[in-house]
Amino acid sequence: MVSNEMLGTFVPIVVYWVYSGVCVYLGNNFEEYRLHPKKEEEVKNVVSKGTVVNGVLVQQAFRIIIHDDSETSTSTPPSVLVMFWQFMIAMVMLDTWQYFIHRYMHINKFLYHHSKHHLLVVPYGFGALFNHPLEGLLLDTAGGALSFLASGMTPRTSIFFFSFATIKTVDDHCGLWLPGNIFHILFSNNSAYHDVHHQLYGSKYNFSQPFFVTWDKILGTRMPYSLVKRKEGGLEARPLKD
Repeated sequence: MVSNEMLGTFVPIVVYWVYSGVCVYLGNNFEEYRLHPKKEEEVKNVVSKGTVVNGVLVQQAFRIIIHDDSETSTSTPPSVLVMFWQFMIAMVMLDTWQYFIHRYMHINKFLYHHSKHHLLVVPYGFGALFNHPLEGLLLDTAGGALSFLASGMTPRTSIFFFSFATIKTVDDHCGLWLPGNIFHILFSNNSAYHDVHHQLYGSKYNFSQPFFVTWDKILGTRMPYSLVKRKEGGLEARPLKD
């Protein structure tokens, strides 16, 4: 029987590639929803898509290697209300951890291996986890572990939480502004908000990820934007003065 711990490792990986595939299909077929013209993926990005795929697979392989497959909980499943609060605690914890680590990586020369992720000036879904292994360890692996422990969620609950966080992260990098997108309705931190961070003018702003913009607001690193239509079709997130 497959353990919940193992499912908690593998399900988010499958979700990552499935949702990324959906984003790629939509981006290839609906130019009017793109935040950048498709041709800019090749012009502005200084890394090939093949390299990005390989880099993400390395990150995911590392997670598989270090995952703990020992079953740790046989208790009664929590109620929906308890799971809701566990989700909220985990979201706040993950956001807090990632904001400060992410921001510090931008100002510390040694830790600025994060620049590997910023080789994607025009982000796309399956590039969400393309980064230096050190960033993957500090941001994602450590942040995920802390949010899991702080929330007290069960391994089974973590399957849903980390799958949800994975979809949200991919969506933030998809480079699309889709009508009716539930993430754009519920979260101010979305694909347009994060797209600003990937531009040269926004690299010192919009560090918050993946859920809220709270820390950016509190610490003055929020760069608001407006969505405008490009003449050649599609949309663009243009920065505004806060």
